[in-house]
Amino acid sequence: MGSGAVVVRCLLLGAAAGSRSSLGVAAPVLTARTPEDGTRSRTTRSGQVLALLGVLGELVGDKLPRTPSRLDPPGPVLRAGSGASGGVLLARRAHASPYLPALAGVAGALAGIYGGAAWRAWADARTADWKPAVAEDVVAVGLACLAVRT
Repeated sequence: MGSGAVVVRCLLLGAAAGSRSSLGVAAPVLTARTPEDGTRSRTTRSGQVLALLGVLGELVGDKLPRTPSRLDPPGPVLRAGSGASGGVLLARRAHASPYLPALAGVAGALAGIYGGAAWRAWADARTADWKPAVAEDVVAVGLACLAVRT
């Protein structure tokens, strides 16, 4: 995979992390390659279970009325950090330098944070609160899947 493709994937993963913070790290962890013999270590399996639980928890938690806005501190910093971390993980997977992918992850996360918040405010004013949240889940998971596909 070329360095341009890695950067684009990191932008997509960052955008997913801007919407659902757990996806920045969870998507690369969940799709970690197994060794050629098909085995996975306990650490890898445990990490994947924890990553999946984190994503599921966030997908449910986002729908709760007491969930704070993604714009409230420290939300933007955590989401940008998740985008950067995901960028580094994808760069490592591609044997690429991590610097530009990490920056792309942050840029994507910022777009996901502020673009997603604006879209949710617009959509929430027009329909039941859970519908835009579920639509955003679908987009965020879809972006994460595109970012980590092999």
